Amino acid sequence: MTSSRSAALTAALALFAAWSAGALADPPPHAPAHGWRKKHDPYYLGYSGVRYEQDFGIVSGRCNREEIATVVGGAVGGYLGSRIAEEHPVVGTVLGTVAGAVIGKRIGRELDERDRHCFGHALELGEIGQRILWTNESTGARYELVPGAVLERQGVTCREFTMTAADARGRSSSKGRACQVRPGVWEVAR
Repeated sequence: MTSSRSAALTAALALFAAWSAGALADPPPHAPAHGWRKKHDPYYLGYSGVRYEQDFGIVSGRCNREEIATVVGGAVGGYLGSRIAEEHPVVGTVLGTVAGAVIGKRIGRELDERDRHCFGHALELGEIGQRILWTNESTGARYELVPGAVLERQGVTCREFTMTAADARGRSSSKGRACQVRPGVWEVAR
């Protein structure tokens, strides 16, 4: 083999190796990505149209209250942080005490800020019929939220849901509807 032919063959092999290395590095769509998708598709799109950098476990069916506390505490630490959170929410949330009333006064009164964020983020990212679970370690209450259908009511996006809460004193379950107040923020309809 001549040296020019050998050089051409080597160059062709190098080109093929470089091309195939990139193709082989990408996982197929059905495979776990182990961070690949996060680098290439860096957000989760909520039902309200907000893009979130984290799902806090919602996609896998569990809400991670500790991660939510860390991120929300860091993002809303001061005035500037709260303005950013209003414009670009880091986590979905459900407003007010009505959320507690819908799942029963006894257990619902104990919904804290992280529970409301789990509730709202589940409405944002949860698939229809998906069970999303979390536990409030402080109160011992265990929550299960099942997001339902997405509805439009007078131009406002709403979602049906079923919320179940249980603690040492009992179990309470209720169906309801939450509507967007602003992107990423839901309010339970009475």
